[in-house]
Amino acid sequence: MNEKTQEELALSMKKAVALKYTPGESEAPIVVAKGSGRLAETILAKAKENGVPVQEDAALVEVLSQLDLDQQIPAELYQLVAEVLSYIYRTDGLAKEGRHS
Repeated sequence: MNEKTQEELALSMKKAVALKYTPGESEAPIVVAKGSGRLAETILAKAKENGVPVQEDAALVEVLSQLDLDQQIPAELYQLVAEVLSYIYRTDGLAKEGRHS
C-alpha cells in the first residue's frame, strides 16, 4: 500500500462527534455534529479554530455516532461523558491559568 492510500484509509476511518451541554438548557449533552472521513476532519478543524477542547476516545465516539443529531445522550452514557467533560473542564482551567500538566 502506498503512503497516499494509507492516509486516505486512515481518513476514511476517522470519526468525530460534537456535543453541546449548557446546564439549565438541557438535562444532558446533545449531539450537535457528527461525521466520518473528511466531515470528521472538518468538525475537528472547526473545534480547533473556535478553541473548543477535543478529547479523543474512539470507543465513546463509536457509541455517540449512533445517536441522531439534536438527540440528548442516553442516561447509560452519562458517566462516560461526565468523565470526558470533567477532563476538558480541568484542562481548560489549567490552560486559562497558564499551567499545563
